[in-house]
Amino acid sequence: TLPESLALEQIRLLALLSPRFVNNALTSQISWARGYAVALNLAEAGGRSGRDRVRVLRIASGEAREVLAALTVTEAWGYADAESITAALRTASRLTAVLRGLIAKLR
Repeated sequence: TLPESLALEQIRLLALLSPRFVNNALTSQISWARGYAVALNLAEAGGRSGRDRVRVLRIASGEAREVLAALTVTEAWGYADAESITAALRTASRLTAVLRGLIAKLR
């Protein structure tokens, strides 16, 4: 599905950025959200139905928004320059928008 493809693309892009981060707490937060939460919650949602599926998609959406916020903070603090983080920000933004639309459609 599109959300799962975007989540995997996000993982690939963030993996390229991770060694550049110097803030361990922020790196840890991004790693958790990128490496596990978004992709795994999307996979879990695929096995659910009805309101339960929407609930799990909302969790995935929250994790995706968390990644987007962490990337924005990373750029603002100068831990990564705008050029190197642009693709990751674009993918995170697209993923959050796709999930928001999917949740609205399923409600």
